[in-house]
Amino acid sequence: MHGWLILDKPIGLGSTQAVSAVKRALRIGGYGKAKVGHGGTLDPLASGVLPIALGEATKLSGRMLDADKAYDFTISFGTQTDTLDAEGKVVAESYVRPTLMQVEAVLPRFTGPISQIPPAFSALKVDGKRAYDLARAGEDVELASRDVTIHELSIRHPGLVRGSTGPQTPEQAVGWMPEQVRHDGLEEITLSARVSKGTYIRSLARDIAHALGTVGHVTMLRRTKAGPFALESAISLDILDQAAKDARLQELLLPLTAGLDDIPVLAVSPEQAQALRQGRRLPGHAAPPGLNLAMLGDIPVALVEVGTEISVVRGFNLMSE
Repeated sequence: MHGWLILDKPIGLGSTQAVSAVKRALRIGGYGKAKVGHGGTLDPLASGVLPIALGEATKLSGRMLDADKAYDFTISFGTQTDTLDAEGKVVAESYVRPTLMQVEAVLPRFTGPISQIPPAFSALKVDGKRAYDLARAGEDVELASRDVTIHELSIRHPGLVRGSTGPQTPEQAVGWMPEQVRHDGLEEITLSARVSKGTYIRSLARDIAHALGTVGHVTMLRRTKAGPFALESAISLDILDQAAKDARLQELLLPLTAGLDDIPVLAVSPEQAQALRQGRRLPGHAAPPGLNLAMLGDIPVALVEVGTEISVVRGFNLMSE
């Protein structure tokens, strides 16, 4: 069992709990013990794509943490909370409601390289302590701004207009865009974003609301993609549990290489594969410079750096996949 299980994590479940659910499924299915890790924390109040690495794929968890992520998220205007989501207490209010036209006009300011201050309620450390522990204890938490990149940012649907009887869900909103929505104040709006590592969607929502002359907080957050993994390949916990009972988890397992589909493949001979497994360098090779995936047939051997020599970045202990 070396590869990826892609969970559609439900609201209320932490990432560590999701890892425990997979470990439990392995036990139920009789697969024995295996290394299990996740490829990027997803808050309990968020849902969506959570890659779970098994076996040798856990060696790629760090790479998954560095990958771009995509989210759908809803900003509710008029109140800001201390956690910047629906779980916190209200710390600021505003009667200002932006129009769709105003939202459309401000989004380009948040596309591309930006600087943002992470939420006080985050897992970042301040003097060796988690920021959220300090914030929950009532201490003032000051975090340094960080540079991130918002690759794409767009309106998914306009949400509710003040006093409107229009659509209240994304499904109802399909095809519904009366002209007054562009000019009347919005109670909320749902956006889609593709972002670099380290981006806090809650901070992005706060800053967009401030740029619109109001305040806001996130009421819905759903990760739609993590690295190469999208919702289309994600499974629910119910499906995971049933597959475990039927001892067919392997049918849901994506190969280790699924997390490396953007890496050029370097075919190696059995002798070269043996040398790489021993951590030895190989002479230069007619391969794209930079990171490559050394493969012996269909068996991943190692992630290697190709330059004047070929050196191992991360080796895999696999004889078959």
